[in-house]
Amino acid sequence: MNKKNAVEIVEKLIKIYPDAKCSLDFNTPFEMLVAVCLSAQCTDERVNKVTPELFKVYDTPKDFADCDLETLENLIHSCGFYKNKAKNLKAAGQKIMSDFNGEVPQTMDELITIPGVGRKSANVIMLEAFNNPQGIAVDTHAKRLANRLGFSKESEPSKIEKDLLKVIPKEYWKDVNHIFIWHGRNICSSQSPKCDNCLLKEDCLNYRHK
Repeated sequence: MNKKNAVEIVEKLIKIYPDAKCSLDFNTPFEMLVAVCLSAQCTDERVNKVTPELFKVYDTPKDFADCDLETLENLIHSCGFYKNKAKNLKAAGQKIMSDFNGEVPQTMDELITIPGVGRKSANVIMLEAFNNPQGIAVDTHAKRLANRLGFSKESEPSKIEKDLLKVIPKEYWKDVNHIFIWHGRNICSSQSPKCDNCLLKEDCLNYRHK
């Protein structure tokens, strides 16, 4: 796909979803980090039900660094994979306290050194917490759209992101991080996508090959 076609598709999606934004609730960069870590293999809706009670008990890097692991596990249990997530969140709090003076770092390279934070999560944190997009977070929705629309033939998120960044100019990165997720949830689902209602069907390899 060339840049012209990529931009045309992105601009169509921006018109369809002019209010697209992050679905996770947060008040501080660290709350964003926690929410993103909890959202792995879990819906944003579920995370938003868990975090208000969680942040009443633990809300800062120091809180998580010093937390009782069993208490944390109980608080995040419904988000799934709670033992691993709790262990990572405690370690994340410790790392931020020891290496970053208690503040969430504001670079990709530093963020991905934090336990539980991979490139996708770091992309989300850089965009949502610091309004400084450094790339495109490739979750299941972005992966599906990228493959179906012809942005990338790759299956690995890191390779898909590289393909996206080649054809989508930086001024669109912020929007793309949101509109791919919204379109994936609303129309381009993994099972039974609503192709007849999709304004991108003429651009879609998946639809044309049906």
